[in-house]
Amino acid sequence: MPAYIIATADVTDPAAYEEYKRLSGIAVQAHGAVFRVRGGPVDVLEGDWQPPRVAVLEFPDRAAARAFYEGPEYTAARAARAGAARMSIIIVDGV
Repeated sequence: MPAYIIATADVTDPAAYEEYKRLSGIAVQAHGAVFRVRGGPVDVLEGDWQPPRVAVLEFPDRAAARAFYEGPEYTAARAARAGAARMSIIIVDGV
């Protein structure tokens, strides 16, 4: 069953965030993930959720998603992101 990492980001330091994007791209490639959503405009249809930036990554399964998040490549990306953005990240199973 596929699994997805869904992340929202509020970028506070765009210049520093560029390094995070570079390193997270390396992590995505290393773990064979596929971006299904990466930024772009958000239209709120209901509720008050207004994420400034959304990303959705697809993985073959939950274990692969967790391996990506906990792996050395994304750990380096998270370190580079410190102070550059506030993020919320979840893993969900697909159907």
